[in-house]
Amino acid sequence: MQQREPTTSQATGRVNQKMRTRTAIVQAAAGLIRTGRDVTMLEVAKAALVSEATAYRYFPDLVSLLQEAMAGQLPTPDEALATVAGSRDPVERIAAATEHLLRHVLTYQGAARAMIAATITRPAAADARPGLRFGLIEHALAPVADGPEALDAAALAQLKNDLAVVVGAEALFCLTDLCGLDPEDAIASAVHTATALTRAAVTRADVTQAGTTQAGTTQAGTTQAGAPRAGARKAAVTRRPA
Repeated sequence: MQQREPTTSQATGRVNQKMRTRTAIVQAAAGLIRTGRDVTMLEVAKAALVSEATAYRYFPDLVSLLQEAMAGQLPTPDEALATVAGSRDPVERIAAATEHLLRHVLTYQGAARAMIAATITRPAAADARPGLRFGLIEHALAPVADGPEALDAAALAQLKNDLAVVVGAEALFCLTDLCGLDPEDAIASAVHTATALTRAAVTRADVTQAGTTQAGTTQAGTTQAGAPRAGARKAAVTRRPA
């Protein structure tokens, strides 16, 4: 018996059902992320009322699901640093950026831990991580990126790399899991380190700039003081033994 081709309405119905299933999985993941609890494909499937196998048919791994579920939930750097928007102090701005990011990690730490666990052994998949720290650090250091207070390019790049080690989930989990600090103390420790790094970089730049300015002034003064007057040079030329 020849199998009948599905009608247009049947095909549309199947497409819509797949869309509803996918949406349910993403929404279940987003809801689980907001609880801060551990996020696994099995737990997401249970919350979406589908089988784990079905969830994997729509998303090949947990990372791809987390990416889609977290889209739109992450604040922009402008939103994150709204409290220090009027400040030009890079130390104050880095303190705000560090605290904001680490509190965000604490709120969604189940997803943060799952993302790290899923990518730490697969470096090629690291781009799947949100990388919030980089945008925040860039925005926080805007006052010293250009203008009269700017750090030189090498110093700015080094500071950004230094801060990337501190302003992130890995640093927070090291302090809570390995050092045994409670979350508030862990955040305070990370903020202390981030601001110390920033203050040191800015201070070095100020000292270097002051030294360069002083050396230039001294050199100009020495040249002016050591140069003979035009009349004296002329006299020196014309006074020859008779």
